[in-house]
Amino acid sequence: MAPSATPPGGPRPPGLIQRYREELQARHYARRTVETDEQWLRRFLRFHQLRHPREMGSEEVNAFLTHLAVEGQVSASTQNQALPALLFLYRELLERDLDLEMLMRGRDMRR
Repeated sequence: MAPSATPPGGPRPPGLIQRYREELQARHYARRTVETDEQWLRRFLRFHQLRHPREMGSEEVNAFLTHLAVEGQVSASTQNQALPALLFLYRELLERDLDLEMLMRGRDMRR
């Protein structure tokens, strides 16, 4: 008999990113939105050295979005893509509210 391909204790439950993607897809988000939001989640996790979002909160989200505005010099519209992706994570998957009053916004380009 061949050795089993499943790890001891049964199959692993899906990871955070997998669950995030599946939840977006279950709510019929566009494929491109799912891909973009997943990338924002990955950037957020890398920015905080892969700490689990359950261990973080408003301070860390504010720090990431402020980093985008200050060091990344991104526009407000770029922050406006990252923010809903993180809000979805916290509100829908982790069932936690965030306090984002002190958020530093990116600059809009003047024409």
